[in-house]
Amino acid sequence: MAYTERSYRKKFRQDDLYHFQVVAKQTDLDIGVRRERFSPEMAGWVQEMVQKQRDLLEKYIEEDHAFLHSLVPLLLKPGAPQIAVDMAEAARLAGVGPMAAVAGALAQYIGSALARRSRDVIVENGGDIYMRSTRQRRVGIFAGSSPLSNRLALSIRPADTPLGVCTSSGTVGPSLSLGSADAVVILAPSAILADAVATATGNLVQTKDDLQKAAEFATGVAGVSGAVVIKDDRLAACGKLKIVSL
Repeated sequence: MAYTERSYRKKFRQDDLYHFQVVAKQTDLDIGVRRERFSPEMAGWVQEMVQKQRDLLEKYIEEDHAFLHSLVPLLLKPGAPQIAVDMAEAARLAGVGPMAAVAGALAQYIGSALARRSRDVIVENGGDIYMRSTRQRRVGIFAGSSPLSNRLALSIRPADTPLGVCTSSGTVGPSLSLGSADAVVILAPSAILADAVATATGNLVQTKDDLQKAAEFATGVAGVSGAVVIKDDRLAACGKLKIVSL
Protein backbone atom coordinates (compact mmCIF):
# COMPACT_ATOMS: atom_id res chain seq x y z
CA MET A 1 0.00 0.00 0.00
CA ALA A 2 1.51 3.33 -1.03
CA TYR A 3 1.58 6.17 1.44
CA THR A 4 -1.11 8.77 0.76
CA GLU A 5 -0.66 12.27 2.11
CA ARG A 6 -3.34 13.26 4.61
CA SER A 7 -3.82 17.02 4.33
CA TYR A 8 -4.62 17.60 8.00
CA ARG A 9 -1.17 16.35 8.93
CA LYS A 10 0.43 19.51 7.58
CA LYS A 11 -1.23 21.40 10.43
CA PHE A 12 -0.67 18.62 12.94
CA ARG A 13 3.10 18.22 12.59
CA GLN A 14 5.35 19.82 15.20
CA ASP A 15 8.27 21.96 14.03
CA ASP A 16 10.62 20.74 16.76
CA LEU A 17 10.12 17.07 15.89
CA TYR A 18 11.15 14.90 12.97
CA HIS A 19 8.06 13.33 11.41
CA PHE A 20 8.01 10.12 9.41
CA GLN A 21 5.31 7.75 8.17
CA VAL A 22 4.83 4.04 8.63
CA VAL A 23 2.16 2.24 6.60
CA ALA A 24 1.04 -1.38 6.87
CA LYS A 25 -2.22 -2.19 5.06
CA GLN A 26 -4.96 -0.04 6.70
CA THR A 27 -2.59 1.25 9.39
CA ASP A 28 -1.14 4.65 8.46
CA LEU A 29 0.92 6.29 11.20
CA ASP A 30 2.44 9.76 11.34
CA ILE A 31 5.20 9.70 13.97
CA GLY A 32 7.11 12.60 15.46
CA VAL A 33 10.27 12.12 17.55
CA ARG A 34 13.16 14.33 18.60
CA ARG A 35 15.27 15.06 15.55
CA GLU A 36 18.48 13.76 17.08
CA ARG A 37 16.79 10.45 17.95
CA PHE A 38 15.52 9.62 14.48
CA SER A 39 17.37 7.19 12.23
CA PRO A 40 16.43 4.96 9.29
CA GLU A 41 16.93 2.04 11.69
CA MET A 42 14.25 3.51 13.97
CA ALA A 43 11.81 3.70 11.07
CA GLY A 44 12.52 0.08 10.20
CA TRP A 45 12.10 -0.98 13.83
CA VAL A 46 8.71 0.75 13.99
CA GLN A 47 7.63 -0.89 10.73
CA GLU A 48 8.45 -4.29 12.23
CA MET A 49 6.53 -3.48 15.43
CA VAL A 50 3.45 -2.39 13.51
CA GLN A 51 3.52 -5.49 11.35
CA LYS A 52 4.00 -7.74 14.38
CA GLN A 53 0.97 -6.30 16.20
CA ARG A 54 -1.15 -6.44 13.05
CA ASP A 55 -0.14 -10.06 12.49
CA LEU A 56 -1.09 -10.96 16.07
CA LEU A 57 -4.51 -9.33 15.68
CA GLU A 58 -5.17 -10.81 12.25
CA LYS A 59 -4.25 -14.30 13.46
CA TYR A 60 -6.55 -13.95 16.46
CA ILE A 61 -9.43 -12.65 14.31
CA GLU A 62 -9.12 -15.77 12.14
CA GLU A 63 -9.91 -17.77 15.28
CA ASP A 64 -12.53 -15.39 16.67
CA HIS A 65 -14.52 -13.63 13.92
CA ALA A 66 -16.77 -11.98 16.51
CA PHE A 67 -13.82 -9.83 17.60
CA LEU A 68 -13.86 -8.10 14.23
CA HIS A 69 -17.59 -7.52 13.90
CA SER A 70 -19.03 -7.16 17.40
CA LEU A 71 -20.48 -3.77 18.35
CA VAL A 72 -20.69 -4.74 22.02
CA PRO A 73 -18.08 -5.99 24.53
CA LEU A 74 -17.21 -9.66 24.35
CA LEU A 75 -15.17 -12.31 26.12
CA LEU A 76 -11.98 -13.38 24.39
CA LYS A 77 -10.90 -16.89 23.56
CA PRO A 78 -7.91 -18.34 25.47
CA GLY A 79 -4.54 -17.33 24.07
CA ALA A 80 -5.60 -13.90 22.78
CA PRO A 81 -2.60 -11.57 22.25
CA GLN A 82 -2.09 -8.75 24.73
CA ILE A 83 -3.16 -6.05 22.26
CA ALA A 84 -6.52 -7.83 21.83
CA VAL A 85 -6.86 -8.14 25.62
CA ASP A 86 -6.22 -4.41 26.04
CA MET A 87 -8.71 -3.52 23.32
CA ALA A 88 -11.36 -5.78 24.82
CA GLU A 89 -10.92 -4.27 28.28
CA ALA A 90 -11.23 -0.72 26.94
CA ALA A 91 -14.30 -1.79 24.98
CA ARG A 92 -15.82 -3.28 28.13
CA LEU A 93 -15.40 0.00 30.00
CA ALA A 94 -16.88 1.98 27.11
CA GLY A 95 -19.64 -0.46 26.18
CA VAL A 96 -18.60 -0.97 22.55
CA GLY A 97 -17.00 -3.63 20.39
CA PRO A 98 -13.23 -4.18 20.68
CA MET A 99 -12.35 -2.96 17.17
CA ALA A 100 -13.50 0.52 18.27
CA ALA A 101 -10.11 0.70 20.00
CA VAL A 102 -7.83 -0.62 17.27
CA ALA A 103 -6.40 2.69 16.04
CA GLY A 104 -5.74 3.92 19.56
CA ALA A 105 -4.19 0.58 20.49
CA LEU A 106 -1.64 0.71 17.68
CA ALA A 107 -0.83 4.35 18.49
CA GLN A 108 -0.41 3.43 22.16
CA TYR A 109 1.79 0.37 21.54
CA ILE A 110 4.08 2.15 19.09
CA GLY A 111 4.18 5.40 21.08
CA SER A 112 5.00 3.80 24.41
CA ALA A 113 7.79 1.77 22.78
CA LEU A 114 9.24 4.88 21.14
CA ALA A 115 9.03 6.80 24.42
CA ARG A 116 11.93 4.65 25.63
CA ARG A 117 14.06 6.11 22.84
CA SER A 118 12.80 9.71 22.61
CA ARG A 119 11.54 11.96 25.41
CA ASP A 120 9.13 13.59 22.95
CA VAL A 121 6.92 11.26 20.91
CA ILE A 122 3.70 11.82 19.00
CA VAL A 123 2.02 8.98 17.12
CA GLU A 124 -1.08 9.84 15.09
CA ASN A 125 -3.20 7.09 13.60
CA GLY A 126 -6.20 8.37 11.65
CA GLY A 127 -6.92 11.14 14.16
CA ASP A 128 -6.10 9.05 17.23
CA ILE A 129 -3.00 10.23 19.07
CA TYR A 130 -0.52 8.99 21.64
CA MET A 131 1.60 11.82 23.00
CA ARG A 132 4.50 12.15 25.39
CA SER A 133 5.99 15.64 25.55
CA THR A 134 8.44 17.80 27.44
CA ARG A 135 6.84 21.00 26.15
CA GLN A 136 3.38 22.50 25.79
CA ARG A 137 1.51 21.21 22.74
CA ARG A 138 -1.71 22.12 20.96
CA VAL A 139 -3.96 19.60 19.24
CA GLY A 140 -6.39 21.16 16.78
CA ILE A 141 -9.97 19.92 16.54
CA PHE A 142 -11.31 19.12 13.07
CA ALA A 143 -15.11 18.85 13.08
CA GLY A 144 -16.08 18.54 9.44
CA SER A 145 -18.59 21.15 8.29
CA SER A 146 -19.16 22.55 11.79
CA PRO A 147 -18.36 26.28 12.01
CA LEU A 148 -16.16 25.36 14.99
CA SER A 149 -13.94 23.13 12.84
CA ASN A 150 -10.24 24.11 12.81
CA ARG A 151 -10.95 27.05 15.13
CA LEU A 152 -10.27 25.37 18.46
CA ALA A 153 -7.44 23.36 19.97
CA LEU A 154 -6.66 21.49 23.14
CA SER A 155 -3.66 22.81 25.07
CA ILE A 156 -1.69 19.86 26.48
CA ARG A 157 0.76 20.32 29.36
CA PRO A 158 3.84 18.11 29.63
CA ALA A 159 2.69 17.03 33.10
CA ASP A 160 -0.48 15.57 31.57
CA THR A 161 1.47 13.24 29.27
CA PRO A 162 1.72 10.42 28.32
CA LEU A 163 -1.76 11.04 26.99
CA GLY A 164 -4.16 9.61 24.45
CA VAL A 165 -6.18 12.15 22.43
CA CYS A 166 -8.68 10.28 20.26
CA THR A 167 -11.41 11.51 17.92
CA SER A 168 -14.60 10.01 16.56
CA SER A 169 -17.09 11.51 14.12
CA GLY A 170 -20.42 10.55 12.66
CA THR A 171 -20.00 12.95 9.74
CA VAL A 172 -16.29 12.69 8.84
CA GLY A 173 -14.16 9.70 7.85
CA PRO A 174 -14.79 6.00 7.25
CA SER A 175 -15.01 4.77 10.85
CA LEU A 176 -18.34 3.39 12.04
CA SER A 177 -20.39 5.69 14.28
CA LEU A 178 -24.04 5.24 15.22
CA GLY A 179 -24.38 8.96 16.00
CA SER A 180 -24.10 12.24 14.12
CA ALA A 181 -21.54 14.24 16.10
CA ASP A 182 -19.16 16.30 14.00
CA ALA A 183 -16.36 15.56 16.47
CA VAL A 184 -15.90 13.77 19.77
CA VAL A 185 -12.47 14.21 21.33
CA ILE A 186 -11.55 12.13 24.37
CA LEU A 187 -8.49 12.52 26.60
CA ALA A 188 -7.17 9.66 28.72
CA PRO A 189 -3.77 8.36 29.78
CA SER A 190 -4.53 5.33 27.60
CA ALA A 191 -5.10 5.99 23.90
CA ILE A 192 -6.77 2.58 23.76
CA LEU A 193 -9.42 3.67 26.25
CA ALA A 194 -9.74 7.13 24.67
CA ASP A 195 -10.44 5.56 21.28
CA ALA A 196 -13.13 3.20 22.60
CA VAL A 197 -14.82 5.94 24.62
CA ALA A 198 -14.76 8.34 21.65
CA THR A 199 -16.81 5.82 19.67
CA ALA A 200 -19.22 5.18 22.55
CA THR A 201 -19.69 8.90 23.14
CA GLY A 202 -20.27 9.65 19.48
CA ASN A 203 -22.97 6.98 19.37
CA LEU A 204 -24.98 9.00 21.89
CA VAL A 205 -25.20 12.16 19.80
CA GLN A 206 -28.14 12.55 17.42
CA THR A 207 -29.00 16.21 18.00
CA LYS A 208 -27.39 19.22 19.67
CA ASP A 209 -29.47 18.51 22.75
CA ASP A 210 -27.41 15.35 23.33
CA LEU A 211 -24.03 17.07 23.65
CA GLN A 212 -23.87 17.67 27.40
CA LYS A 213 -25.20 14.20 28.22
CA ALA A 214 -22.61 12.64 25.93
CA ALA A 215 -19.71 14.62 27.42
CA GLU A 216 -20.79 13.68 30.93
CA PHE A 217 -21.03 10.03 29.93
CA ALA A 218 -17.46 10.12 28.63
CA THR A 219 -15.94 11.61 31.77
CA GLY A 220 -17.95 9.16 33.85
CA VAL A 221 -15.88 6.29 32.42
CA ALA A 222 -13.05 5.39 34.78
CA GLY A 223 -9.73 6.57 33.33
CA VAL A 224 -11.10 9.33 31.08
CA SER A 225 -9.79 12.78 31.98
CA GLY A 226 -11.63 15.02 29.49
CA ALA A 227 -14.14 15.17 26.65
CA VAL A 228 -15.17 17.65 23.95
CA VAL A 229 -18.28 16.97 21.85
CA ILE A 230 -19.25 19.09 18.83
CA LYS A 231 -22.32 19.13 16.61
CA ASP A 232 -23.05 21.97 14.20
CA ASP A 233 -22.41 25.25 16.07
CA ARG A 234 -22.62 23.79 19.58
CA LEU A 235 -19.99 22.36 21.89
CA ALA A 236 -20.00 20.64 25.26
CA ALA A 237 -16.87 19.95 27.31
CA CYS A 238 -16.24 18.14 30.59
CA GLY A 239 -13.26 17.14 32.67
CA LYS A 240 -9.64 18.22 32.88
CA LEU A 241 -8.85 20.10 29.69
CA LYS A 242 -8.03 23.54 28.31
CA ILE A 243 -9.58 24.73 25.05
CA VAL A 244 -7.80 27.55 23.19
CA SER A 245 -8.27 29.34 19.88
CA LEU A 246 -6.37 27.78 17.01
